[in-house]
Amino acid sequence: MAVVAVALHHHLLYFSKWKTITSTSLHRPVLLSSRKKALSSFISCSSSSSSTSQTPEANTQTPEYHVNLGLELFSKGRVKDALVQFEAALSLDPNPMEAQAALYNKACCHAYRGEGKKAADCLRTALKEYNLKFGTILNDPDLASFRALPDFKQLQEEARLGGEDIGYSFRRDLKLISEVQAPFRGIRRFFYIAFTAAAGISLFFTVPRLFRAIKGGDDAPDLWGTAGNAAINIGGIIVLVALFFWDNKKEEEQLAQISRDETLSRLPLRLSTNRIVELVQLRDTVRPVILAGKKETVSLALQRAERFRTELIKRGVLLVPVIWGEGREAKIEKKGFGLPSKAAASLPSIGEDFDERTQSIVAKSKLKAEIRFKAEVISPAEWERWLRDQQKAEGVTPGEDVYIILRLDGRVRRSGKGMPDWQQIVQELPPMEAILSKLER
Repeated sequence: MAVVAVALHHHLLYFSKWKTITSTSLHRPVLLSSRKKALSSFISCSSSSSSTSQTPEANTQTPEYHVNLGLELFSKGRVKDALVQFEAALSLDPNPMEAQAALYNKACCHAYRGEGKKAADCLRTALKEYNLKFGTILNDPDLASFRALPDFKQLQEEARLGGEDIGYSFRRDLKLISEVQAPFRGIRRFFYIAFTAAAGISLFFTVPRLFRAIKGGDDAPDLWGTAGNAAINIGGIIVLVALFFWDNKKEEEQLAQISRDETLSRLPLRLSTNRIVELVQLRDTVRPVILAGKKETVSLALQRAERFRTELIKRGVLLVPVIWGEGREAKIEKKGFGLPSKAAASLPSIGEDFDERTQSIVAKSKLKAEIRFKAEVISPAEWERWLRDQQKAEGVTPGEDVYIILRLDGRVRRSGKGMPDWQQIVQELPPMEAILSKLER
């Protein structure tokens, strides 16, 4: 559960894009392993600063107190008691910052208990009424189990479409990315509308002339010429309207793909050194090759890849095997939802700014040293759900054996049914030092 502590003097707690919830008094994101310490220091600071103006009894009746107490109880595994505290905070007329904190952490408690619908309801309210950023839900490791449920998929789809029930912030973010990827779509739409309007105006004046031509007479216009003009206008309107709706459809498909790409970028991996990273942290460093299928098929593909190990490593290939069915068999950990307690502690700064955690030369060098030939997926149910959604989008029957090759910048380079031809991949991918690889970053 991303820690949401209510700052002193009612400082606003921000949910910046693709960040977990942070406390302005702490100035850094707090992971599960360090939550207890951070909470205790925050509560003592809060108590000492307000002791002159409030009695202890009065302080216990504030939403801030109940939120912080709920977080402390959750850190001790007392999820049911933590829920009571978050509900108490919501019942005390909290300000927007306190209500957002209580709702979000209440959702994390419900996710811990496997109550997907209740978690989704809390997050839906926080998104609509309290400006929660959807990226926070994507990033938080404590919501990993929730992200593997159909309730999350429904919530994400609602957020992608936007609407009164969930707000437009996530869709607005997606549209900004879409405009960068397709900068001329707006210009095309302008011309579609302009030319449709022009054709409509022309048709408005042509129709009466056509009626006069049909009636005939000395001053009647040429029938075939007028009919031809009307046909051109009608055909132009039909074509332009069809192009407009086709462009809208393509935009929706692109928004769905961007949403899937963002989900993919946040999926966790365990490197050979046992370090846990998100896929986004490997951008510009490796070309992940996702192998999804039955255990026997994936194992055979891994064995064949060993023959080309040296050449594939030169090309930055990192194998990511996903076995169908492992996600349904995985047991939910008590803390971290799919991340063992040690792994959760080693999870590198999920809430930090991406530039700070990946652009450092020292951090990049260290990460490269930790990357080997193969990585292990964390939260396999999330990986399976993403892969099945991608298969549906590509018209592939969900559950088939597939492989997906990613570019250095994290986008999908190529995909196909079955397992890859490693010799072909060696010929296709340029070495990491090549100019083509630098252009791919």
